[in-house]
Amino acid sequence: MIKAVIIDDEPLAREIVKEYLLSFPQVQLMQECGDGFEGLKAIQQQQPDIIFLDVQMPKINGFEMLELVEELPAVIFTTAFEEHAIRAFEVNAVDYLLKPFSKERFDKAVQKWLDRRVADELQQTAAVLETAAASPLQSNRVVVKISGKIKIIPVQDIHYLEAADDYVKIVTPEGTFLKNKTMQFFETSLDPQQFARVHRSYMLNINQVTRIEPYEKENHLAILKTGAKVPVSKTGYPRLKAALGL
Repeated sequence: MIKAVIIDDEPLAREIVKEYLLSFPQVQLMQECGDGFEGLKAIQQQQPDIIFLDVQMPKINGFEMLELVEELPAVIFTTAFEEHAIRAFEVNAVDYLLKPFSKERFDKAVQKWLDRRVADELQQTAAVLETAAASPLQSNRVVVKISGKIKIIPVQDIHYLEAADDYVKIVTPEGTFLKNKTMQFFETSLDPQQFARVHRSYMLNINQVTRIEPYEKENHLAILKTGAKVPVSKTGYPRLKAALGL
């Protein structure tokens, strides 16, 4: 038995996919969901082999939901927005169906996945998770999980980031949160006009900086509005000055 989940905020769109799936008796629909939160929970509970996923949904979008899935199933995108097609294939999706799509087009997408399922399922899972997490859609907010709950952090609320082994600490007015990413990931995904890598282990929001003080040899300390002191290395100091326009 092949397990499937539909995640789409449009009831009619879900009904169409359900109807088309009847042509594939080996695929059992386990659950249908109306938003990314429901979809994430369904994936965790049902552990589907494949999901039919819309992109634009309330609360969190399809790409952000993918980032939170630990063991990702195969993905066929079903959306009315053509502009996401390139991004979808960058995350190694099985296929991208632009609404309204025909049954013939749907059948072709599902059959393509069935034909290659055994050969490339593991490779596909890793590629979808990594590339979706790096999508430009994530540049204005960071999504984290806390004790099974989802927290959305607007990037403007981030004071600074600190490397912590395999994680990055995200320091905000509400506290510190952990994200299983690297500093390099944040350096390439956050706006360089707002965030500066000032140290091998630190990256800060330049809007939070109140002053810069000398500290031991050629190093410095960035003093933030909260009073926090962030180390600035010799190589990070020119980057910080440039970001501040000094």
